[in-house]
Amino acid sequence: MIDPVFVIHGVANRDPSGFTTAVASLQAASGIEMHPVYWGDLGAEDRHIAAALPPIGVPADILRAENQPTHSPAEGSLAAGLFAGQPPSSGARTQVERTLREDLTAAPEDDDNELRDGGFTPIDAEEAVEYLAEAWNDTTWLQYTDDALLLVEVGRDLARALLDSVPEHESGYAELRSSGPADGQGRLRHLVRKRLMDLDRVAGAAIQAAMGRVNHTLRSRFGPGTARFLGDVLVYQRHQAAIHARIRASIDEVDPELGRHPDRPVRVVAHSLGGVIAVDMATSTSPLWTDKLLTFGSQSAFFHVCDPRGGQLEPYAEHQRVALPPSLANWTNLWEPLDLLAFAASAVFQLHDGSSPIDIPVQHMASTGLWTHSAYWNSPEVATAITCAMRTGSSSAGPPIPPAHV
Repeated sequence: MIDPVFVIHGVANRDPSGFTTAVASLQAASGIEMHPVYWGDLGAEDRHIAAALPPIGVPADILRAENQPTHSPAEGSLAAGLFAGQPPSSGARTQVERTLREDLTAAPEDDDNELRDGGFTPIDAEEAVEYLAEAWNDTTWLQYTDDALLLVEVGRDLARALLDSVPEHESGYAELRSSGPADGQGRLRHLVRKRLMDLDRVAGAAIQAAMGRVNHTLRSRFGPGTARFLGDVLVYQRHQAAIHARIRASIDEVDPELGRHPDRPVRVVAHSLGGVIAVDMATSTSPLWTDKLLTFGSQSAFFHVCDPRGGQLEPYAEHQRVALPPSLANWTNLWEPLDLLAFAASAVFQLHDGSSPIDIPVQHMASTGLWTHSAYWNSPEVATAITCAMRTGSSSAGPPIPPAHV
């Protein structure tokens, strides 16, 4: 008689019947008898997570009064937080200056403008560039961006605004240059500064609007999953013994001798935090003897390098892998390239026989979208890897799956 493979779920699973159905589907796809091990009712209380999340959106602090000083980002503003400790972009002003100079000196395109048809330059491009340099450090957003398209469009719009401001009855830019506001600045200097600050405000508003959309997307699509992941991790750290006891009791229902001796090891498939649970139990001082372990989307290596797990495991030292005890004989670890909660194991751990855990990338499927942490359950590659890894007498998951195509 071949003992079943025990399947341990990961974080945020509060649906035992749904989990049982998922395991049944995986069993049908892999051809391996499986026994679901449910512990989700011991996880974090996640009904009220939304109450702890900051409000969606970003305050529009860039829309300030025209006479308000613009110099450096105001303390406490979004811009100040974004650019804290960041030097201005070294090439941003240069790009705007280049475009401004080129557009002011280029051949005119508007046939209905007598000034431009005259074949002369109504505005001194170098003087406009000089005024741009004077005002540049007072921008809040533009001086920090390195987006070439945005900077080109800023220079182009600034040139267009200056060209359109030249009075048609003038044969040059003398009036534009000398007729200024009461502060004594020439009108050209004033126009350069005013238009640059207008464009800076528009850029800031656009950046904040984009950030608001990204913030909303991250919170609505990824926030709940991430919050539940963190919640279950915290609960597991505090109530590890109770969760281990639940796993042990589920195995005992099949055979109370399973996993208690090296001659009756278990086979385990585990997702996400379930993989951490499986590794913790297999490497504890009173281990769950595990012959074959397959994890997917799991974090054991990440957790161990951050905070040693204890049991029979030594802390990770740089360039020196952690020896796994004989109680964890074989380990296959699957990861999906867009799963931010999946980590590799082979560079951190070493099996007792000197070999490495087998890390296998699972190809990303476009149909899964960006939140891929739960996509493994329906992946044919995962079912195939389980079949290979759990073969009786086999210590390998077979040849690695080719690198993922994202």
